[in-house]
Amino acid sequence: MKASSLSFKLAVLFVIAGMSMGMGMAISQDHSIMPAHAHLNLLGWVSLFLFGTYYERRPALDASRLAIIQVWGWSIGTAVLTFGVAAEHMGYDNLAPFAAVGALIVFAGVLLFAYFVFRPPTSMASGPAVGLTPAE
Repeated sequence: MKASSLSFKLAVLFVIAGMSMGMGMAISQDHSIMPAHAHLNLLGWVSLFLFGTYYERRPALDASRLAIIQVWGWSIGTAVLTFGVAAEHMGYDNLAPFAAVGALIVFAGVLLFAYFVFRPPTSMASGPAVGLTPAE
């Protein structure tokens, strides 16, 4: 599986989870986990989708094991961070370290992505866009 495909699939799962959280808060009228909901949607849905778009535009990077590791690491970090933030806002302060650990994993993921953006090897340069045809 390519990093872009994995990013898109995980992003969709995260947005389903994020929307479910939002609907649950609306139904219960308890918005205490709103910060976790926001983190899940921004990190899980938006960021992963943007990563997928970036990877899709760079075919060699898209097929690399390191890009797939970045996507999985980001996703695991996002899930752990979201759990920790939700637990903390529900009054489970003893679970706050999950938020810190998740944040560190996500930070490592963004540093790896920054490496791809700022120092891409020549073999991972942009390739032609797949599936696009010029306008007539």
